[in-house]
Amino acid sequence: MGRLFTQLSIVLLILGVCLLSWFGKVEPPNRLQLVKQRDKLVVLTHFGASTFYRSTEGPGGLEYDLAKRFADRLGVELVMAVADNPDELKLQLETGAADLAATGIAATPLRRQRFAFATAYLQVRPQLIYRAGSTRPDGLADTLEGSLAVLAGTRQEWLLSRRRAEIRRLRWTTLTDATTEDLLYRVWSRRLDYALVASNKFTLSRNFYPELRVAKDIAKPQGLAWMFRRDGDTSLLEAANQFFADLRASGELGRLIEQYYGHLDKFDYVGTRVYMRHITDRLPLYKGIFQEAASEHQLDWRLLAAMGYQESHWDPGAVSPTGVRGIMMLTRLTARAIGIDDRLDAEQSIRGGAIYLKRMLSRIPENIPQPQRTWFALAAYNVGLGHVTDAQAITKMQDADPSSWAAVRTRLPLLTQKRWYKRVKYGYARGWQPVHYVENVRKYYRLLVRITEPAIHDAQRVKAGTALIERTSPFYLRSAAQSLY
Repeated sequence: MGRLFTQLSIVLLILGVCLLSWFGKVEPPNRLQLVKQRDKLVVLTHFGASTFYRSTEGPGGLEYDLAKRFADRLGVELVMAVADNPDELKLQLETGAADLAATGIAATPLRRQRFAFATAYLQVRPQLIYRAGSTRPDGLADTLEGSLAVLAGTRQEWLLSRRRAEIRRLRWTTLTDATTEDLLYRVWSRRLDYALVASNKFTLSRNFYPELRVAKDIAKPQGLAWMFRRDGDTSLLEAANQFFADLRASGELGRLIEQYYGHLDKFDYVGTRVYMRHITDRLPLYKGIFQEAASEHQLDWRLLAAMGYQESHWDPGAVSPTGVRGIMMLTRLTARAIGIDDRLDAEQSIRGGAIYLKRMLSRIPENIPQPQRTWFALAAYNVGLGHVTDAQAITKMQDADPSSWAAVRTRLPLLTQKRWYKRVKYGYARGWQPVHYVENVRKYYRLLVRITEPAIHDAQRVKAGTALIERTSPFYLRSAAQSLY
């Protein structure tokens, strides 16, 4: 009995040693596997028009849209975690509290020493900003007699540090608890003479501060990219790189960038000032009608109002040389088809515009996702659905994506060329006209969203209302908002 017990003990000991040896060889899950095991992707970001915001339509921002697609690809839930400052963001990333940082950040050499970066998805330039009416600086050396500021933890701050050896008297203020919006507002309100910001963020804000100008790009473009921990585990980073490669190959990356930046290529200083004045003077007269008509047809009233401004500057008595009339500039045939008797009656015109836009939206193929379906519908509202369909056909002939607004808008002007319009069903059209129409409506719409939902652009997330707008926006934007509340 004793011998049997001894033999059994030896066998158990050997089995134990084998099991310990086997478990020792089992590698712990890598970061990609951990993300999938916990069924969550935690992405660090900060609030901003170019990164992440919340609106009545849900979350938005280019970084959010990219992160959401990446999480969907991994089959996990997306959790957006907002870091208050660059130091907190870096600490959370290094301690593993988050999986990656998506803040529209550039991969500077200093950052690469500490973190790993995915493939760049957008090229941006550091720009020196000043206010019109001041002397335009030719470079950083011309800022020595004025006040210059930059945001902490940005590529712009790093560039200034590098230039200090070259320009010994170069001085600047680093703002730690601020946003690009705050920085631009200080220049606009003359509390600062100059600011150094990323080109993409200035592009998103320039319509809100029409007196601001770009003096000069002070360095070569650099790519924005997602940031990861640098600890040897590249599994999640490699998955992100493949994600961006596929997104670029499919055209989806280009469509997303166009969605946020494609309508901001051109800037009209005078037009922006006039629009702000009309928001205060005219829009309150018709806001209720826009809201009722939009609600009846499940539309955003601000989009309908933006269309009305593009059509007539909210003038109910407007008449074009071609005979279209009213706030929504309806043709006689269109008005008759949708049951409108008096095109010069503001209420009838706005309701007619809502009906017609809804009709165009219903005829856009369902495979085209929002918001691009809306851009196609706006183009159809302006030039007719047949011509939009023709432009899609030309797009397909040129081996581009006919469901991409970015692709189709570059082909619409081809409808003025005989060699192209002879090959499509509806023939000649002033194809440049719907392109400008859609771009302008998108700009007007975005400004209305900014005014009616100021919290989208407020990094501090203070209480919404005119007090918030007074803290972050120019006087004409304040008065416009106050007239709409």
